[in-house]
Amino acid sequence: MSKKVLVLSGSPRRNGNSDLLCNEFLKGAVDAGNNAEKIFLRDKNINYCNSCYYCEKSGGTCAIKDDMAEILEKIDQADVIVMASPVYFYSINAQIKALIDRCVAKWTKIKNKEFYYIMTSGENSNTVMDCTLECFRGFARCLEGSAEKGIIFAKGVYEKGEVKNTKYMNEAYEMGKSIS
Repeated sequence: MSKKVLVLSGSPRRNGNSDLLCNEFLKGAVDAGNNAEKIFLRDKNINYCNSCYYCEKSGGTCAIKDDMAEILEKIDQADVIVMASPVYFYSINAQIKALIDRCVAKWTKIKNKEFYYIMTSGENSNTVMDCTLECFRGFARCLEGSAEKGIIFAKGVYEKGEVKNTKYMNEAYEMGKSIS
């Protein structure tokens, strides 16, 4: 059965390392017969949550009029959500964090999603991605019925495009292709 796959690329660089891995994941998901789409978050106008809680009184409609309403709709319709971020100071970057925070408008309605996480780092230590992964997992734990399905820990890739000739590219493709 075909699934709806939504890839959320938090890379600030088009064709940066995490974005390239998103492309490979997407290619694998499509090759497996899934309906897949990637959103490059930097191209979207996503403002910060201002904690007004208008969304509580309006059935999940946010007071901020930007691209997030469209993205929330796609998140709601997706079966599979892929979240990708380079490691910034041992955590997720601003692009993906803004998206997560803005999900407050509909977080109780986002249910039964399969999650995959893609993380890239210039550092190659065993613990460099611990906090980044916990940020992703913390978001998913707030969503009823969420299930973690896969993680890519792409370490030691700093320069733009450095991930191209690594095992991580095939890992991303195969992980996407495994979706069924």
